[in-house]
Amino acid sequence: MAKYLVNDAAVARCRDLIDKRQYVLDSDWGQVQPDAEAQNAYLERHPWDDYAAWHLGLTEGANDGTKARYAFVVGDFRRVHRTALIACVYRASEWRHKDVELAAHDLLQHLDRVSR
Repeated sequence: MAKYLVNDAAVARCRDLIDKRQYVLDSDWGQVQPDAEAQNAYLERHPWDDYAAWHLGLTEGANDGTKARYAFVVGDFRRVHRTALIACVYRASEWRHKDVELAAHDLLQHLDRVSR
């Protein structure tokens, strides 16, 4: 099973987007989650660091500048999605990636406080 490190840059970026109210509170994450085509289109217009900033997890042992390096996406490359954070908490907790789970949980709590 893959192991993940928390992507501190993504946590900071996500928190910043939340503070700037760049979020979606209610979405069907299964429908709006970026698919391979959307990811490729984003990478054609943005550097890998921008792509990485949308992912809370960094896969240990995977090379930077590859999709395999980045996991636990938190948005649609424009806004943070509350349902994406919920999915990150769930998936990370399911597979016992505790640091990523807690980072996603903290961001979800922050979003819920800000969006009241």
